[in-house]
Amino acid sequence: MGTPIQQLFDLTGKTALVTGGSRGLGLQIAEALGEAGAKILLTSRKAADLEEASAELQSKGIDTRWIAADASDPEQIQRVASEAMERLGQIDILVNNAGATWGAPAEDHPLEAWDKVMNLNIRSIFLMSQAVGKLSMIPRKGGRIINVASIAGLSGASSEMKFIAYGTSKGAVVNFTRTLAGEWGPYGITVNALAPGMFPSKMTKDTLEAVGADKIAAHAPLRRIGDDDDLKGAALLFASQAGKHITGQILAVDGGVSAVHG
Repeated sequence: MGTPIQQLFDLTGKTALVTGGSRGLGLQIAEALGEAGAKILLTSRKAADLEEASAELQSKGIDTRWIAADASDPEQIQRVASEAMERLGQIDILVNNAGATWGAPAEDHPLEAWDKVMNLNIRSIFLMSQAVGKLSMIPRKGGRIINVASIAGLSGASSEMKFIAYGTSKGAVVNFTRTLAGEWGPYGITVNALAPGMFPSKMTKDTLEAVGADKIAAHAPLRRIGDDDDLKGAALLFASQAGKHITGQILAVDGGVSAVHG
């Protein structure tokens, strides 16, 4: 007989480090993992946002703590990983969610903005995975890494969506996920990525206002954009024993957009 399904999705006794976890998709994922029983450590740049997010999760009975740090700074990434080990004892689940975007035509895209997006969206994922892998997952022969990519990394974009650096960085996240999964599989570490479509967030606010939520939703077979629940199940699958035989995969959570427009 197999394992009962509730047990497969149970994260009791597990720990999760979530970058960019103070709001938006990172907070949604943290909430899902915490509701399944994991202890949560949030990190992002602003202490006030982290304090608010932590209080929100704690009000739901989730064991939550936080560390303020800039994920684009290699020294601060090392500090977060080391402090996470001190405070949690181990890191079972790493969610690489911290990210940024920049809207500008490719011909006028500032180099400084390109570097900012690349440093946060892909270099920080490499550095955080490397740090957590060396400190916790490789020595313990196990772990779950969940990268937050985007459907922008699965295909190109129309002339309305001017985000050359963002799209390029998310394409890099997709192949980083596949490559690391192959290399770290022998350690018992799974590496997967979520590729969200359009979700309301601070990052997407300008796009939603400029293009229109209804117009964006019309391109999706389900005729809707994402909400506060739509990443929870997929994140829990990748984080739990239910997903122990899944690695190197990119799961689009986009209402079907990538199926018909990819």
